[in-house]
Amino acid sequence: MHRHGAARRPGHRTAPRGTAPLLAGPLLAGLLLTGLPLAGCTTAAGTAPVAAPSPSGSPSAPSVPAAEPPAQPAPQLTEQQVNSAVARIDDYVQTAMATTGVPGVALAVVYRDRVVHAKGFGVRQLGLPDPVDPDTVFQLASLSKPIASTVVAGAVGRKAVKWDDPVSAHDPGFALADPWVSGHLTIADLFSHRSGLPDHAGDLLGDLGYQRDYILQHLRDQPLAPFRASYAYTNYGLTEAAVAVAAATGTAWEDLAADVLYKPLGMAATSSLRAAYDGAANKAVPHVRTDAGWQVSATENPDPQSPAGGVSSSVQDLARWMRLQLADGVFEGRQVVDAAALNDTRVPRIVAGLPKAPAGSATFYGLGWNVNQDARGRLRLNHSGAFDLGAATVVTLLPSEQLGIVVLTNGQPIGVPEAVAEEFFDLAQEGRETVDWLGFMGKVVPAAAQAGVSPTDYGRPPVDAAPAQPDAAYIGTYGNGYYGPLTVNAREGGLVMSLGPDDLEFPLQHYDGDVFSFRTRGENAVGLSGVTFSVGADGRASTLVVEQFDHEGLGTFIPILT
Repeated sequence: MHRHGAARRPGHRTAPRGTAPLLAGPLLAGLLLTGLPLAGCTTAAGTAPVAAPSPSGSPSAPSVPAAEPPAQPAPQLTEQQVNSAVARIDDYVQTAMATTGVPGVALAVVYRDRVVHAKGFGVRQLGLPDPVDPDTVFQLASLSKPIASTVVAGAVGRKAVKWDDPVSAHDPGFALADPWVSGHLTIADLFSHRSGLPDHAGDLLGDLGYQRDYILQHLRDQPLAPFRASYAYTNYGLTEAAVAVAAATGTAWEDLAADVLYKPLGMAATSSLRAAYDGAANKAVPHVRTDAGWQVSATENPDPQSPAGGVSSSVQDLARWMRLQLADGVFEGRQVVDAAALNDTRVPRIVAGLPKAPAGSATFYGLGWNVNQDARGRLRLNHSGAFDLGAATVVTLLPSEQLGIVVLTNGQPIGVPEAVAEEFFDLAQEGRETVDWLGFMGKVVPAAAQAGVSPTDYGRPPVDAAPAQPDAAYIGTYGNGYYGPLTVNAREGGLVMSLGPDDLEFPLQHYDGDVFSFRTRGENAVGLSGVTFSVGADGRASTLVVEQFDHEGLGTFIPILT
Protein backbone atom coordinates (compact mmCIF):
# COMPACT_ATOMS: atom_id res chain seq x y z
CA MET A 1 0.00 0.00 0.00
CA HIS A 2 2.62 2.52 1.00
CA ARG A 3 6.17 2.72 -0.15
CA HIS A 4 7.40 4.20 3.15
CA GLY A 5 10.82 4.97 1.91
CA ALA A 6 11.37 2.07 -0.41
CA ALA A 7 10.83 1.92 -4.12
CA ARG A 8 8.63 -0.72 -5.65
CA ARG A 9 10.54 -2.53 -8.34
CA PRO A 10 9.12 -4.65 -11.14
CA GLY A 11 9.71 -8.36 -10.67
CA HIS A 12 11.09 -10.13 -7.64
CA ARG A 13 14.66 -9.10 -7.15
CA THR A 14 16.94 -8.49 -4.27
CA ALA A 15 17.47 -4.84 -3.43
CA PRO A 16 19.25 -2.77 -5.99
CA ARG A 17 9.82 5.51 -2.71
CA GLY A 18 13.36 4.51 1.57
CA THR A 19 12.51 3.74 0.79
CA ALA A 20 13.73 4.72 -0.44
CA PRO A 21 15.56 4.76 -0.07
CA LEU A 22 14.63 3.09 -2.40
CA LEU A 23 17.42 2.97 -4.54
CA ALA A 24 18.74 -0.08 -2.80
CA GLY A 25 15.98 -0.62 -0.35
CA PRO A 26 15.11 1.98 2.27
CA LEU A 27 15.75 5.44 0.99
CA LEU A 28 19.27 6.33 2.00
CA ALA A 29 20.57 2.78 2.12
CA GLY A 30 22.63 2.76 -1.04
CA LEU A 31 23.59 6.39 -1.30
CA LEU A 32 26.39 6.78 1.20
CA LEU A 33 29.54 5.03 2.35
CA THR A 34 28.54 2.20 4.62
CA GLY A 35 29.72 -0.98 6.27
CA LEU A 36 29.46 -3.07 9.41
CA PRO A 37 28.28 -1.42 12.63
CA LEU A 38 30.04 -1.51 15.94
CA ALA A 39 28.39 -2.78 19.07
CA GLY A 40 26.62 -0.51 21.47
CA CYS A 41 25.94 3.18 21.70
CA THR A 42 27.14 3.93 25.19
CA THR A 43 28.89 2.37 28.12
CA ALA A 44 27.17 -0.32 30.13
CA ALA A 45 25.73 2.41 32.30
CA GLY A 46 24.26 4.00 29.20
CA THR A 47 25.64 7.41 29.97
CA ALA A 48 28.69 8.16 27.86
CA PRO A 49 30.43 7.02 24.70
CA VAL A 50 33.26 4.51 25.03
CA ALA A 51 36.51 6.41 24.67
CA ALA A 52 39.51 5.07 22.82
CA PRO A 53 42.61 4.41 24.97
CA SER A 54 44.98 7.38 25.08
CA PRO A 55 48.72 7.44 25.69
CA SER A 56 50.10 8.78 28.92
CA GLY A 57 50.69 12.47 29.25
CA SER A 58 54.47 12.19 28.95
CA PRO A 59 55.81 12.47 25.39
CA SER A 60 58.55 9.98 26.21
CA ALA A 61 56.38 7.42 27.98
CA PRO A 62 55.44 4.37 25.93
CA SER A 63 51.77 3.83 25.07
CA VAL A 64 50.03 1.33 27.31
CA PRO A 65 47.94 -1.09 25.25
CA ALA A 66 44.30 -1.44 26.15
CA ALA A 67 43.05 -4.74 27.47
CA GLU A 68 40.60 -4.96 24.57
CA PRO A 69 39.60 -2.89 21.55
CA PRO A 70 37.03 -0.15 22.15
CA ALA A 71 33.42 -1.08 21.41
CA GLN A 72 33.22 1.78 18.93
CA PRO A 73 35.33 4.72 17.75
CA ALA A 74 35.88 7.58 20.14
CA PRO A 75 33.89 10.75 19.40
CA GLN A 76 35.36 12.72 16.52
CA LEU A 77 33.15 15.79 16.75
CA THR A 78 33.49 18.61 19.25
CA GLU A 79 30.63 20.50 20.81
CA GLN A 80 31.77 23.55 18.87
CA GLN A 81 31.44 21.69 15.56
CA VAL A 82 27.94 20.51 16.41
CA ASN A 83 26.87 23.97 17.55
CA SER A 84 28.23 25.47 14.35
CA ALA A 85 26.21 23.03 12.25
CA VAL A 86 23.09 23.78 14.26
CA ALA A 87 23.58 27.51 13.73
CA ARG A 88 23.82 27.05 9.96
CA ILE A 89 21.20 24.41 9.21
CA ASP A 90 18.18 26.75 9.37
CA ASP A 91 19.43 28.76 6.40
CA TYR A 92 19.85 25.54 4.45
CA VAL A 93 16.29 24.44 5.25
CA GLN A 94 14.91 27.76 4.09
CA THR A 95 16.93 27.60 0.89
CA ALA A 96 15.73 24.04 0.23
CA MET A 97 12.12 25.09 0.75
CA ALA A 98 12.49 28.08 -1.53
CA THR A 99 14.11 25.91 -4.21
CA THR A 100 11.61 23.05 -4.09
CA GLY A 101 8.45 24.68 -2.80
CA VAL A 102 7.92 22.09 -0.06
CA PRO A 103 5.26 23.73 2.16
CA GLY A 104 6.42 22.71 5.63
CA VAL A 105 9.45 21.27 7.43
CA ALA A 106 10.27 20.50 11.05
CA LEU A 107 13.56 19.24 12.48
CA ALA A 108 15.14 18.37 15.79
CA VAL A 109 18.75 17.72 16.75
CA VAL A 110 19.79 15.73 19.82
CA TYR A 111 23.35 15.86 21.18
CA ARG A 112 24.68 14.32 24.38
CA ASP A 113 21.19 13.64 25.71
CA ARG A 114 19.97 17.20 25.10
CA VAL A 115 17.63 18.61 22.48
CA VAL A 116 19.91 21.32 21.11
CA HIS A 117 17.61 22.41 18.30
CA ALA A 118 13.92 22.00 17.43
CA LYS A 119 12.19 24.22 14.93
CA GLY A 120 9.41 24.39 12.37
CA PHE A 121 9.42 26.12 9.00
CA GLY A 122 6.69 27.04 6.54
CA VAL A 123 3.02 26.21 6.85
CA ARG A 124 0.95 23.19 7.77
CA GLN A 125 -1.30 23.64 4.75
CA LEU A 126 -0.94 25.78 1.66
CA GLY A 127 -3.44 28.59 1.57
CA LEU A 128 -3.68 28.83 5.34
CA PRO A 129 -1.44 30.87 7.67
CA ASP A 130 -0.96 28.24 10.41
CA PRO A 131 2.80 27.76 10.85
CA VAL A 132 4.70 24.53 11.39
CA ASP A 133 6.29 24.41 14.84
CA PRO A 134 8.17 21.74 16.83
CA ASP A 135 4.85 20.33 18.10
CA THR A 136 3.22 19.97 14.68
CA VAL A 137 2.20 16.36 14.02
CA PHE A 138 3.39 14.75 10.79
CA GLN A 139 2.80 11.34 9.28
CA LEU A 140 6.08 9.42 9.55
CA ALA A 141 5.63 6.71 6.89
CA SER A 142 8.54 4.24 7.14
CA LEU A 143 10.26 6.15 9.89
CA SER A 144 7.72 4.07 11.82
CA LYS A 145 9.92 0.99 11.35
CA PRO A 146 12.77 1.87 13.75
CA ILE A 147 10.11 3.03 16.20
CA ALA A 148 8.45 -0.37 15.87
CA SER A 149 11.72 -2.20 16.46
CA THR A 150 12.20 -0.06 19.59
CA VAL A 151 8.80 -1.22 20.83
CA VAL A 152 9.66 -4.86 20.14
CA ALA A 153 13.00 -4.40 21.92
CA GLY A 154 10.96 -3.24 24.89
CA ALA A 155 8.85 -6.38 24.73
CA VAL A 156 12.00 -8.50 24.43
CA GLY A 157 13.42 -6.82 27.52
CA ARG A 158 10.25 -7.70 29.40
CA LYS A 159 10.72 -11.37 28.39
CA ALA A 160 7.44 -11.40 26.49
CA VAL A 161 9.19 -12.55 23.29
CA LYS A 162 12.65 -13.11 21.85
CA TRP A 163 13.88 -11.71 18.55
CA ASP A 164 14.49 -15.29 17.37
CA ASP A 165 11.06 -16.59 18.31
CA PRO A 166 9.26 -18.25 15.38
CA VAL A 167 6.37 -16.06 14.30
CA SER A 168 4.16 -19.14 14.26
CA ALA A 169 4.70 -19.56 18.02
CA HIS A 170 2.66 -16.39 18.60
CA ASP A 171 0.47 -16.40 15.48
CA PRO A 172 -0.13 -20.04 14.57
CA GLY A 173 -2.38 -19.18 11.64
CA PHE A 174 0.26 -17.25 9.72
CA ALA A 175 2.02 -19.04 6.85
CA LEU A 176 4.06 -18.39 3.74
CA ALA A 177 4.17 -20.47 0.58
CA ASP A 178 6.82 -22.86 1.92
CA PRO A 179 5.82 -24.85 5.05
CA TRP A 180 9.42 -25.18 6.21
CA VAL A 181 9.96 -21.43 5.97
CA SER A 182 6.65 -20.85 7.76
CA GLY A 183 7.83 -22.94 10.69
CA HIS A 184 11.26 -21.34 10.96
CA LEU A 185 10.46 -17.71 10.13
CA THR A 186 11.34 -15.49 13.10
CA ILE A 187 10.42 -12.02 14.28
CA ALA A 188 13.94 -10.91 13.34
CA ASP A 189 13.59 -12.36 9.82
CA LEU A 190 10.55 -10.22 9.11
CA PHE A 191 11.97 -7.08 10.75
CA SER A 192 15.06 -7.37 8.54
CA HIS A 193 13.21 -8.10 5.27
CA ARG A 194 14.93 -11.45 4.69
CA SER A 195 11.87 -13.72 4.65
CA GLY A 196 12.01 -14.31 0.91
CA LEU A 197 8.77 -12.41 0.28
CA PRO A 198 8.85 -10.22 -2.84
CA ASP A 199 9.49 -6.50 -2.66
CA HIS A 200 6.51 -4.65 -1.14
CA ALA A 201 4.44 -7.84 -0.97
CA GLY A 202 0.85 -6.98 -0.04
CA ASP A 203 1.05 -3.25 -0.70
CA LEU A 204 -1.16 -3.37 -3.80
CA LEU A 205 -3.87 -5.12 -1.79
CA GLY A 206 -3.73 -2.17 0.57
CA ASP A 207 -4.17 0.23 -2.34
CA LEU A 208 -7.34 -1.66 -3.26
CA GLY A 209 -8.73 -1.20 0.26
CA TYR A 210 -8.15 -4.64 1.77
CA GLN A 211 -7.56 -4.68 5.52
CA ARG A 212 -4.71 -6.13 7.56
CA ASP A 213 -6.12 -9.60 8.24
CA TYR A 214 -6.87 -10.28 4.58
CA ILE A 215 -3.47 -9.04 3.43
CA LEU A 216 -1.47 -11.00 6.00
CA GLN A 217 -3.46 -14.15 5.25
CA HIS A 218 -2.75 -13.83 1.53
CA LEU A 219 1.00 -13.36 1.86
CA ARG A 220 1.10 -17.17 1.61
CA ASP A 221 0.15 -16.78 -2.08
CA GLN A 222 3.35 -14.87 -2.85
CA PRO A 223 6.31 -16.74 -4.39
CA LEU A 224 9.42 -16.85 -2.23
CA ALA A 225 13.06 -16.13 -2.93
CA PRO A 226 15.74 -17.99 -0.93
CA PHE A 227 15.07 -17.68 2.79
CA ARG A 228 17.53 -15.50 4.74
CA ALA A 229 19.57 -15.01 1.56
CA SER A 230 17.40 -12.42 -0.20
CA TYR A 231 16.60 -8.86 0.84
CA ALA A 232 13.25 -7.42 -0.27
CA TYR A 233 11.55 -4.57 1.55
CA THR A 234 8.13 -5.70 2.81
CA ASN A 235 5.85 -3.50 4.87
CA TYR A 236 3.41 -6.29 5.58
CA GLY A 237 6.13 -8.75 6.50
CA LEU A 238 7.31 -6.41 9.25
CA THR A 239 3.69 -5.77 10.21
CA GLU A 240 3.10 -9.49 10.70
CA ALA A 241 6.08 -9.70 13.05
CA ALA A 242 4.78 -6.79 15.10
CA VAL A 243 1.27 -8.27 15.22
CA ALA A 244 2.74 -11.55 16.48
CA VAL A 245 4.64 -9.70 19.23
CA ALA A 246 1.46 -7.92 20.26
CA ALA A 247 -0.38 -11.24 20.35
CA ALA A 248 2.30 -12.62 22.68
CA THR A 249 1.62 -9.75 25.09
CA GLY A 250 -2.15 -10.11 24.86
CA THR A 251 -2.79 -6.66 23.45
CA ALA A 252 -3.17 -4.81 20.16
CA TRP A 253 -0.04 -3.46 18.51
CA GLU A 254 -1.20 0.13 18.77
CA ASP A 255 -1.72 -0.24 22.53
CA LEU A 256 1.59 -2.04 22.99
CA ALA A 257 3.46 0.79 21.27
CA ALA A 258 1.82 3.33 23.56
CA ASP A 259 2.45 1.30 26.72
CA VAL A 260 6.07 0.39 25.98
CA LEU A 261 7.30 3.61 24.38
CA TYR A 262 5.00 6.57 23.91
CA LYS A 263 3.66 6.88 27.46
CA PRO A 264 6.95 6.24 29.32
CA LEU A 265 8.69 8.89 27.22
CA GLY A 266 5.87 11.40 27.45
CA MET A 267 5.31 11.32 23.67
CA ALA A 268 1.81 12.75 24.00
CA ALA A 269 1.53 13.75 20.34
CA THR A 270 2.55 10.32 19.02
CA SER A 271 0.20 7.53 17.97
CA SER A 272 0.06 4.41 15.83
CA LEU A 273 -3.54 5.09 14.82
CA ARG A 274 -4.60 7.25 11.87
CA ALA A 275 -7.53 8.62 13.86
CA ALA A 276 -5.11 10.37 16.23
CA TYR A 277 -3.43 12.14 13.33
CA ASP A 278 -6.78 13.10 11.80
CA GLY A 279 -7.93 14.49 15.13
CA ALA A 280 -4.79 16.53 15.87
CA ALA A 281 -5.42 20.28 15.82
CA ASN A 282 -1.78 21.04 15.03
CA LYS A 283 -1.04 18.71 12.11
CA ALA A 284 0.79 19.00 8.80
CA VAL A 285 -1.44 18.29 5.81
CA PRO A 286 0.05 16.25 2.92
CA HIS A 287 0.89 17.88 -0.40
CA VAL A 288 1.91 16.65 -3.84
CA ARG A 289 3.77 18.47 -6.59
CA THR A 290 1.91 18.74 -9.91
CA ASP A 291 2.47 20.58 -13.16
CA ALA A 292 0.40 23.38 -11.63
CA GLY A 293 2.54 23.50 -8.48
CA TRP A 294 2.11 22.09 -4.98
CA GLN A 295 -1.42 21.05 -4.05
CA VAL A 296 -3.11 19.71 -0.94
CA SER A 297 -3.43 15.93 -1.06
CA ALA A 298 -4.73 13.07 1.07
CA THR A 299 -2.77 9.98 2.04
CA GLU A 300 -4.27 6.53 2.38
CA ASN A 301 -5.08 5.19 5.82
CA PRO A 302 -1.91 3.35 6.93
CA ASP A 303 -3.57 1.53 9.84
CA PRO A 304 -3.42 -1.89 8.11
CA GLN A 305 0.37 -1.65 8.20
CA SER A 306 0.67 0.59 11.22
CA PRO A 307 3.96 -0.89 12.58
CA ALA A 308 5.63 -0.33 9.21
CA GLY A 309 4.26 3.08 8.32
CA GLY A 310 1.39 4.25 10.48
CA VAL A 311 2.99 6.36 13.21
CA SER A 312 2.32 10.09 13.44
CA SER A 313 4.42 12.33 15.67
CA SER A 314 6.16 15.66 16.16
CA VAL A 315 9.86 16.44 16.22
CA GLN A 316 9.56 17.28 19.91
CA ASP A 317 8.34 13.77 20.63
CA LEU A 318 10.84 12.16 18.28
CA ALA A 319 13.66 14.00 20.00
CA ARG A 320 12.70 12.09 23.17
CA TRP A 321 12.87 8.84 21.25
CA MET A 322 16.29 9.77 19.79
CA ARG A 323 17.55 10.51 23.30
CA LEU A 324 16.47 7.03 24.38
CA GLN A 325 18.11 5.47 21.33
CA LEU A 326 21.40 7.27 21.88
CA ALA A 327 21.41 6.34 25.59
CA ASP A 328 20.88 2.61 25.04
CA GLY A 329 17.28 2.65 26.23
CA VAL A 330 17.71 5.05 29.13
CA PHE A 331 15.45 8.11 29.38
CA GLU A 332 15.58 10.63 32.19
CA GLY A 333 17.66 8.24 34.27
CA ARG A 334 15.32 5.27 33.84
CA GLN A 335 15.98 2.14 31.78
CA VAL A 336 12.83 2.17 29.64
CA VAL A 337 14.00 -0.32 26.98
CA ASP A 338 16.49 -3.12 27.61
CA ALA A 339 19.92 -2.13 26.27
CA ALA A 340 20.85 -5.56 24.91
CA ALA A 341 17.51 -5.98 23.11
CA LEU A 342 17.86 -2.48 21.64
CA ASN A 343 21.41 -3.08 20.48
CA ASP A 344 20.23 -6.21 18.68
CA THR A 345 18.38 -3.89 16.29
CA ARG A 346 21.69 -2.28 15.27
CA VAL A 347 23.41 -5.42 14.00
CA PRO A 348 23.35 -6.07 10.24
CA ARG A 349 21.07 -9.01 9.44
CA ILE A 350 21.10 -8.97 5.63
CA VAL A 351 22.94 -7.34 2.73
CA ALA A 352 20.55 -4.75 1.35
CA GLY A 353 22.68 -3.54 -1.54
CA LEU A 354 25.88 -4.59 -3.25
CA PRO A 355 28.83 -2.18 -3.66
CA LYS A 356 28.47 0.15 -6.61
CA ALA A 357 32.21 -0.01 -7.33
CA PRO A 358 35.05 -2.42 -6.48
CA ALA A 359 36.27 -0.21 -3.64
CA GLY A 360 32.75 0.64 -2.49
CA SER A 361 30.85 -0.75 0.44
CA ALA A 362 27.80 -2.96 0.65
CA THR A 363 24.75 -1.69 2.51
CA PHE A 364 22.99 -3.56 5.29
CA TYR A 365 19.68 -3.73 7.08
CA GLY A 366 19.24 -4.55 10.75
CA LEU A 367 15.95 -4.73 12.63
CA GLY A 368 13.97 -1.76 11.40
CA TRP A 369 17.14 0.21 10.63
CA ASN A 370 19.58 0.76 7.81
CA VAL A 371 22.72 -0.27 9.71
CA ASN A 372 26.02 0.87 8.20
CA GLN A 373 29.31 2.62 8.79
CA ASP A 374 30.03 6.12 7.60
CA ALA A 375 33.27 7.07 5.88
CA ARG A 376 34.99 7.46 9.26
CA GLY A 377 34.06 4.02 10.52
CA ARG A 378 31.25 5.14 12.82
CA LEU A 379 28.01 3.24 13.25
CA ARG A 380 25.31 5.04 11.32
CA LEU A 381 21.62 4.27 11.89
CA ASN A 382 19.22 5.68 9.36
CA HIS A 383 15.73 5.35 7.93
CA SER A 384 13.64 7.37 5.54
CA GLY A 385 9.88 7.47 5.22
CA ALA A 386 7.90 8.25 2.09
CA PHE A 387 4.25 8.54 1.19
CA ASP A 388 4.03 9.39 -2.48
CA LEU A 389 0.74 11.08 -1.67
CA GLY A 390 2.34 13.66 0.56
CA ALA A 391 4.91 12.94 3.29
CA ALA A 392 8.70 12.53 3.44
CA THR A 393 10.80 11.99 6.55
CA VAL A 394 14.21 10.85 7.74
CA VAL A 395 16.10 10.08 10.94
CA THR A 396 19.86 9.56 11.19
CA LEU A 397 21.87 8.73 14.31
CA LEU A 398 25.60 8.60 14.97
CA PRO A 399 25.64 6.75 18.29
CA SER A 400 29.37 7.18 18.98
CA GLU A 401 28.88 10.95 18.73
CA GLN A 402 25.63 10.85 20.74
CA LEU A 403 24.23 12.87 17.85
CA GLY A 404 21.03 12.53 15.85
CA ILE A 405 18.72 14.50 13.60
CA VAL A 406 15.12 13.97 12.49
CA VAL A 407 13.55 15.90 9.60
CA LEU A 408 9.83 15.79 8.74
CA THR A 409 8.08 17.35 5.73
CA ASN A 410 4.50 17.56 4.45
CA GLY A 411 5.41 17.15 0.78
CA GLN A 412 5.77 14.09 -1.39
CA PRO A 413 9.26 12.54 -1.53
CA ILE A 414 11.63 14.72 -3.55
CA GLY A 415 14.72 14.40 -1.35
CA VAL A 416 14.36 17.40 0.97
CA PRO A 417 14.57 15.65 4.39
CA GLU A 418 17.48 13.48 3.26
CA ALA A 419 19.33 16.51 1.89
CA VAL A 420 18.84 18.46 5.13
CA ALA A 421 20.14 15.59 7.25
CA GLU A 422 23.20 15.00 5.06
CA GLU A 423 23.93 18.72 4.96
CA PHE A 424 23.84 18.85 8.76
CA PHE A 425 26.42 16.09 9.15
CA ASP A 426 28.56 17.66 6.41
CA LEU A 427 28.54 20.99 8.26
CA ALA A 428 29.37 19.31 11.57
CA GLN A 429 32.19 17.10 10.29
CA GLU A 430 33.67 19.10 7.43
CA GLY A 431 32.46 22.61 8.11
CA ARG A 432 31.13 22.83 4.56
CA GLU A 433 28.95 21.10 2.01
CA THR A 434 30.89 18.34 0.25
CA VAL A 435 28.05 17.26 -2.08
CA ASP A 436 25.17 19.18 -3.61
CA TRP A 437 22.80 17.16 -1.48
CA LEU A 438 19.61 18.86 -2.59
CA GLY A 439 20.54 18.37 -6.24
CA PHE A 440 21.62 14.78 -5.68
CA MET A 441 18.65 13.71 -3.58
CA GLY A 442 16.33 15.65 -5.86
CA LYS A 443 17.27 13.26 -8.65
CA VAL A 444 17.55 9.87 -6.99
CA VAL A 445 14.51 10.04 -4.71
CA PRO A 446 11.90 10.92 -7.38
CA ALA A 447 13.53 8.47 -9.78
CA ALA A 448 12.96 5.67 -7.31
CA ALA A 449 9.21 6.21 -7.50
CA GLN A 450 9.28 5.47 -11.22
CA ALA A 451 10.55 1.92 -10.79
CA GLY A 452 7.19 0.27 -11.48
CA VAL A 453 6.21 2.34 -14.51
CA SER A 454 5.19 0.24 -17.51
CA PRO A 455 7.61 0.12 -20.45
CA THR A 456 4.59 0.54 -22.73
CA ASP A 457 3.38 4.07 -23.36
CA TYR A 458 -0.35 3.43 -23.25
CA GLY A 459 -1.03 7.08 -23.90
CA ARG A 460 0.19 6.59 -27.47
CA PRO A 461 -1.67 3.70 -29.16
CA PRO A 462 -0.08 2.31 -32.33
CA VAL A 463 -1.04 4.08 -35.53
CA ASP A 464 -2.20 0.75 -36.93
CA ALA A 465 -3.90 -0.42 -33.71
CA ALA A 466 -6.34 -3.29 -34.17
CA PRO A 467 -9.92 -2.55 -33.16
CA ALA A 468 -11.40 -3.96 -29.97
CA GLN A 469 -13.98 -6.71 -30.12
CA PRO A 470 -17.58 -6.05 -29.09
CA ASP A 471 -17.98 -5.17 -25.40
CA ALA A 472 -19.71 -8.49 -24.80
CA ALA A 473 -16.38 -10.27 -25.32
CA TYR A 474 -14.96 -8.64 -22.21
CA ILE A 475 -17.91 -8.04 -19.89
CA GLY A 476 -18.21 -10.34 -16.92
CA THR A 477 -16.85 -11.24 -13.50
CA TYR A 478 -13.38 -12.72 -13.13
CA GLY A 479 -11.82 -14.43 -10.13
CA ASN A 480 -8.35 -14.32 -8.60
CA GLY A 481 -7.33 -16.04 -5.37
CA TYR A 482 -5.07 -13.17 -4.31
CA TYR A 483 -6.72 -9.97 -5.57
CA GLY A 484 -10.30 -11.23 -5.30
CA PRO A 485 -13.09 -10.79 -7.84
CA LEU A 486 -12.89 -8.28 -10.69
CA THR A 487 -15.85 -7.13 -12.76
CA VAL A 488 -15.87 -5.55 -16.21
CA ASN A 489 -19.00 -3.62 -17.13
CA ALA A 490 -20.02 -1.42 -20.02
CA ARG A 491 -20.84 2.15 -19.13
CA GLU A 492 -21.59 5.17 -21.21
CA GLY A 493 -18.22 6.09 -22.60
CA GLY A 494 -16.63 2.66 -22.42
CA LEU A 495 -15.68 -0.30 -20.27
CA VAL A 496 -15.09 0.01 -16.53
CA MET A 497 -13.09 -2.43 -14.36
CA SER A 498 -13.99 -2.67 -10.68
CA LEU A 499 -12.35 -4.65 -7.89
CA GLY A 500 -11.43 -4.58 -4.22
CA PRO A 501 -13.71 -4.77 -1.15
CA ASP A 502 -15.14 -1.33 -1.99
CA ASP A 503 -15.48 -2.03 -5.74
CA LEU A 504 -13.05 0.67 -6.82
CA GLU A 505 -13.73 1.62 -10.42
CA PHE A 506 -11.09 2.03 -13.13
CA PRO A 507 -12.22 3.16 -16.60
CA LEU A 508 -10.54 1.18 -19.38
CA GLN A 509 -9.12 2.88 -22.45
CA HIS A 510 -8.57 0.89 -25.62
CA TYR A 511 -4.94 0.54 -26.70
CA ASP A 512 -4.58 -2.18 -29.34
CA GLY A 513 -6.71 -5.23 -30.12
CA ASP A 514 -7.65 -6.92 -26.83
CA VAL A 515 -5.31 -4.70 -24.81
CA PHE A 516 -6.66 -1.81 -22.74
CA SER A 517 -5.15 0.50 -20.16
CA PHE A 518 -6.24 2.03 -16.87
CA ARG A 519 -4.85 4.76 -14.65
CA THR A 520 -3.42 3.32 -11.44
CA ARG A 521 -4.15 5.00 -8.15
CA GLY A 522 -3.09 4.96 -4.54
CA GLU A 523 0.30 5.02 -2.86
CA ASN A 524 1.81 2.71 -5.48
CA ALA A 525 0.35 4.44 -8.53
CA VAL A 526 2.56 4.18 -11.62
CA GLY A 527 0.56 6.02 -14.26
CA LEU A 528 -1.09 3.95 -16.99
CA SER A 529 -0.91 0.16 -16.82
CA GLY A 530 -2.21 -2.52 -19.14
CA VAL A 531 -5.14 -4.94 -19.06
CA THR A 532 -4.88 -7.75 -21.59
CA PHE A 533 -7.80 -10.04 -22.47
CA SER A 534 -7.39 -13.42 -24.16
CA VAL A 535 -10.47 -14.03 -26.28
CA GLY A 536 -11.34 -17.54 -27.44
CA ALA A 537 -13.08 -18.85 -30.54
CA ASP A 538 -16.41 -18.44 -28.77
CA GLY A 539 -15.90 -14.69 -28.70
CA ARG A 540 -15.53 -14.56 -24.90
CA ALA A 541 -12.50 -13.68 -22.82
CA SER A 542 -10.91 -16.72 -21.18
CA THR A 543 -8.40 -14.75 -19.12
CA LEU A 544 -7.66 -11.18 -18.10
CA VAL A 545 -4.17 -10.09 -17.00
CA VAL A 546 -3.62 -6.83 -15.10
CA GLU A 547 -0.05 -5.71 -15.76
CA GLN A 548 0.44 -3.78 -12.50
CA PHE A 549 -0.62 -6.85 -10.50
CA ASP A 550 1.48 -9.34 -12.44
CA HIS A 551 5.04 -8.60 -11.29
CA GLU A 552 5.02 -11.81 -9.27
CA GLY A 553 2.73 -13.73 -11.63
CA LEU A 554 -0.41 -13.08 -9.56
CA GLY A 555 -2.21 -10.81 -12.02
CA THR A 556 -4.25 -13.36 -14.03
CA PHE A 557 -8.03 -13.39 -13.55
CA ILE A 558 -10.27 -16.22 -14.76
CA PRO A 559 -13.98 -15.85 -15.65
CA ILE A 560 -16.36 -16.95 -12.92
CA LEU A 561 -19.14 -19.05 -14.39
CA THR A 562 -22.61 -18.04 -13.30
